[in-house]
Amino acid sequence: MAAAAAACRLLRLAPRRLRKPRHSLFPTPLALSSAWRRYCAAAPPVAAAATPTGDAVGEFRRRIRVAEVKGGEDQGAAWVGKELTVRGWVRTCRAQRTVTFVEVNDGSCLSNMQCVLTPETEGYDQIDSINTGASVLVDGVVASSQGGKQKVELKVSKIIVIGESDPTSFPIQKKRASREFLRTVAHLRPRTNTFGAVARVRNALAYATHKFFQDSGFIWVSSPIITASDCEGAGEQFYVTTLVCQRNKTEQLHPAGILQPLTVPSRVWEDISMDFIEALPKLSNSAEGGCLVNSIPSKDGRVDWSQDFFCKPAFLTVSGQLNGETYASALSDIYTFGPTFRAENSNTSRHLAEFWMIEPELAFADLNDDMACASAYLQYVVKYILENCKEDMVFFDTWVEKGIIDRLNNVAEKNFVQMSYSDAIKLLIGSNKKFEFPVKWGLDLQSEHERYITEVAFGGSPVIIRDYPKEIKAFYMRQNDDGKTVAAMDLLVPRVGELIGGSQREERLDYLEGRLDESNLNKDSYWWYLDLRRYGSVPHAGFGLGFERLVQFATGIDNIRDAIPFPRVPGSAEF
Repeated sequence: MAAAAAACRLLRLAPRRLRKPRHSLFPTPLALSSAWRRYCAAAPPVAAAATPTGDAVGEFRRRIRVAEVKGGEDQGAAWVGKELTVRGWVRTCRAQRTVTFVEVNDGSCLSNMQCVLTPETEGYDQIDSINTGASVLVDGVVASSQGGKQKVELKVSKIIVIGESDPTSFPIQKKRASREFLRTVAHLRPRTNTFGAVARVRNALAYATHKFFQDSGFIWVSSPIITASDCEGAGEQFYVTTLVCQRNKTEQLHPAGILQPLTVPSRVWEDISMDFIEALPKLSNSAEGGCLVNSIPSKDGRVDWSQDFFCKPAFLTVSGQLNGETYASALSDIYTFGPTFRAENSNTSRHLAEFWMIEPELAFADLNDDMACASAYLQYVVKYILENCKEDMVFFDTWVEKGIIDRLNNVAEKNFVQMSYSDAIKLLIGSNKKFEFPVKWGLDLQSEHERYITEVAFGGSPVIIRDYPKEIKAFYMRQNDDGKTVAAMDLLVPRVGELIGGSQREERLDYLEGRLDESNLNKDSYWWYLDLRRYGSVPHAGFGLGFERLVQFATGIDNIRDAIPFPRVPGSAEF
């Protein structure tokens, strides 16, 4: 044993004698190496690592929500006598001499659960902390309600205040607040009746969208958010770059600067000169301020995009359509559903800088197939919310837009009508109605024209306008035989006007290249899109639907900023 111990000491002093890999980045610990075992056979064996132990993960259990209790036809009568736990936020608290009524909402439905507390209730000593906005956990037994506003209430045995709410500063009180004010507290507005209902209907529309397309055999495709192409050719895109460093949150670039190209078409960015860049206000070069604008790399007097992150100009996408077409050329029927962006400096109730788009693409299809799919989709999602969001829809019909349920029922039940753009122009001119915007062949239809057609001329029926002049439509739309129009369609609905826009795509390579040239778009940027026409091209069609427009249509909300949880508009990117 002594000799073995001495040998071990010598080995510690002369580790070079051990045979280890020359270039190992992670050398084997000496105590575990085969050399140690070979030279120190008499050394005590290394104890085997104990098998780790731990507790099993608990089973996930779906919680009972207020909507499940009060959402049935009996409004909760079947739950009388059953125990229930409610977790939610206090809407109101009314204390009387011997009893206290606390209205708790858990977000699952419009209705609150009226919770009845007495001095014998466990946790009653926290009554002073039960203010509007506080979060609570309530245990009790469901009982028939003595009041006329609800069928059942909760006789509380225990209440726990989880999170307090200062009643003097909580911005949302029982009294009604304007939607303009609620946009300034968008992080709290889901706790109001209106925005809670909008969120639930939006959720139902998203679910119905996926269900419709999945049940119809479509495959969902995730289209990229960052792109190097301009689908619409309008050039109103947000630029994505790492050439400008901006670390100081108090310093910002000029609104027309490189981070916000609101007025510079995307096709011009490749040739933008340093004179434009140097005309921008200079940023501080301090540690807080980041880099100077004039430190942007240049070559021959122009921005050197090869040194940017993507080695070329890149943008936030305005549409997932072009990418969707690539997968439709392999999987037949697909759809995209994701965020898109447009740097349009417009402060109106109809525009957002960030919005969601639903964009299906159908292979081996023409414009007639496209119109049929759009009509079936819209009727499906409208029927879904009417059947599954009844309480919220009654709320909208009462407080937001009178008659919205009847309007939606008309869309769900009536046959859709189609007419050509040329016939629509004749109809508008023949109406003898004075419009704000002129009516003339070759001009795009405005919202007032679209609403007149669907609301007045066709008595509330959805109308599809087809075959628009090619000059007012995108480059990818298939040219008709007349050479003047393209196989495009817009689906018009009451109160909104255009809700869906679609077309048969141009599948002929020579025609598509010609349209790119006419639109002054760089064909090199669309090489992959043109390849689809070179290798197995097929007739195909698709449409796009702004999801927030659909939410507006389904809820009656008049401002699109209230149809999305956190609106992004010019001058505002809060929350």
